[in-house]
Amino acid sequence: MPRTLLYYITDRRAFPRDDIEQSRRLLDKIEEAAQAGIDYVQLREKDLASRPLEGLAFDALDRIRSARKGASGEQGTTLLINSRTDVAVSVGANGVHLPSTDVGPVDVRRVWNSSRDPLVRFTISVSCHTLDDIGKAESEKADLALFAPVFGKKDAPTTPPIGLDGLRAACRSRIPVLALGGVTLENATACLDAGAAGIAAIRLFQENNITEIVCKLRP
Repeated sequence: MPRTLLYYITDRRAFPRDDIEQSRRLLDKIEEAAQAGIDYVQLREKDLASRPLEGLAFDALDRIRSARKGASGEQGTTLLINSRTDVAVSVGANGVHLPSTDVGPVDVRRVWNSSRDPLVRFTISVSCHTLDDIGKAESEKADLALFAPVFGKKDAPTTPPIGLDGLRAACRSRIPVLALGGVTLENATACLDAGAAGIAAIRLFQENNITEIVCKLRP
């Protein structure tokens, strides 16, 4: 049975107090995710300008490398930068996540191959909200599709959920499809049974003990 892919999306603003404390708490959570064996961390701090985002990404990479050091046989956690291919290239991150309205994976790979070693693995995940989005992600050779919102979206409560039937249809794609949007421990198994290759979430990972979540999602 394939290993369940787990994908943590960050939101430092959900932590209390000031910017410094929020960033510290976020880096602790990223390190915790790497120690627990989370496959992907998407640095989704969309309010940050280039320079502070680069600084946070460098620190996140350091935390991930430190957490995974000496873990033989483990692939390790892949850090993806939300939307900012330039920042990913600058800090040497492992990839990017592209919103559905962003440039396509083909263009991003062209930038990567002209700026970094094209033999180094560079992962691209893409946000998808329709089956057409899934087809486009597949045709442009994205590595992962995040299909949302399966059960709903906290910051957009009027957006109708896609539901398990929509997820099941999306999972017929030839690229891995991860369920996103209102996913909890209670409904995650239903997503996997519908064919999802894994689970992507903010709150599920950020608001809980990640090791415990991983153990329950990978029994």
